Amino acid sequence: MARVVSKDSLRWWVLGTVVFGTFLGRLDQTVVNLALPKIISDFSITVTDAAWIATAYILANAVFVPIWGKLGDTAGRKKVYIIGFAGFIVASGLCAFAWNLPSMIAFRVVQGFAVSADYPTAMAIIAVTFTDARERAQALGLWSSSFAVASVFGPLIGGPIIDNFSWRAIFFINIPLGIIGLIFAVMFIHESVSERRAARFDWFGSSLLAGMLFALTLVLDRGQSWGWLSMASISCYLVTAASFTAFIAVERCTPEPLIDLKFFSIRPFVFSLINSFIVFMTLMGSIFLIPIFAETFLGYSATQTGLLYIPMAVCLMATSMLGGRLVGKVEAYRVIFIGTLIAAFALYLFTFIDIRSSAQAIMVPMAILAAGLGFGMGLRSNIIVAVVSKDEIGEASAISALVRNISGAFGVAVFSTILDNVINANVLAVAQSSVINTTGATAQQMHQFVALITLKAQVMGYAYVYWVALIVIIIGSFTALFIKIPNELERYVAAPRINEMPSE
Repeated sequence: MARVVSKDSLRWWVLGTVVFGTFLGRLDQTVVNLALPKIISDFSITVTDAAWIATAYILANAVFVPIWGKLGDTAGRKKVYIIGFAGFIVASGLCAFAWNLPSMIAFRVVQGFAVSADYPTAMAIIAVTFTDARERAQALGLWSSSFAVASVFGPLIGGPIIDNFSWRAIFFINIPLGIIGLIFAVMFIHESVSERRAARFDWFGSSLLAGMLFALTLVLDRGQSWGWLSMASISCYLVTAASFTAFIAVERCTPEPLIDLKFFSIRPFVFSLINSFIVFMTLMGSIFLIPIFAETFLGYSATQTGLLYIPMAVCLMATSMLGGRLVGKVEAYRVIFIGTLIAAFALYLFTFIDIRSSAQAIMVPMAILAAGLGFGMGLRSNIIVAVVSKDEIGEASAISALVRNISGAFGVAVFSTILDNVINANVLAVAQSSVINTTGATAQQMHQFVALITLKAQVMGYAYVYWVALIVIIIGSFTALFIKIPNELERYVAAPRINEMPSE
């Protein structure tokens, strides 16, 4: 039987429940990437084929987030959360028994569809449970940090499981852990709904948005391997643009739209999203590149690389909580601005990365990066839920989820593309400025000469990417200055606004 979450002794159990669920869902995404080599071997497929195992999950996750957010507001957030969580457990079991590539892709679509219910409903559940603005910011900060922490602990947890058991074990382990999370959800989370229930669901708008997100996420995930100007990529661009245009037109005319466009007339809401996009693009792009550099040029194993992320995880969780404590003491936009500049300093330190870098030379900038970004984690989420109606928290949360999903994919796509292009350009530049005495040079020496040119070009490429990231995040930090709360809303960010009571 559900308990009364308004009691002080139980609201933190609610937070722990949704943090655990979010962590488990995002952990699965990172761990599966580690298992791909063994899946490739078992299924006798190519690397390109195997990439669809990850892509299927990402696509399903992105497409259904706004739909779950709207359903949570209208049908009940606890109900939607539990359905999604139960679906994730079942889909994990199906993935563990997958017998070939098509079955694995199908089951991963189901898994991504189910886990996409977590983000908008979890954020809304936290918002209606923590009515005090300062506590709500702390709770949202801790919950937001679970996304990055899951990316950090993925290699640490998944590596030993895959090495000592099987790739199927990473799916089987979701079943007992998922059941624990499901029991906690039933026990501690109260049902809550929007007072403004929809008379009908916007299926036409949902279909258009799904088509747009499918095409956009697909090209961001696969564009580099296809070629950004290939026919497949261009087709995705056209579908994205056409679907987006039609979606806006439909939402303007629909009495009960899937996404209320009036959100985008709220200045703090819009600039919070812009700042979040830049921050998560940089964070996920940085996380993506570090393991490649550490394992390729420093000779680290997957487990050793995972250890590099521990200080980052600790700093992210600590500063996300500290940032929440600043609510009501310091204006949110100042904290976000300063935190983003701290992250920029970390990216500056990364520009000195080379093959002689020690573990500390990587761990310290990563910790600083996490510390800087962590301060604004909860504050951004708190602003988003504070400046919208209590009936629209799920919709607003879904938009925030979309921004984070797309920004992460965008960051990986852009950073990896820049890296490849710069390396190719650097090879020519380094070769033109390098000289070898070919007289008496052996074939082995010539091979070493070419290898050194390539190595130098690659290391220079990483430094260049971090310079680009540094410039982007510095520019992005100034968007925080526009997240100023209007006087009529300021009291809602520093004091309770969400007074919605859970339904019995």
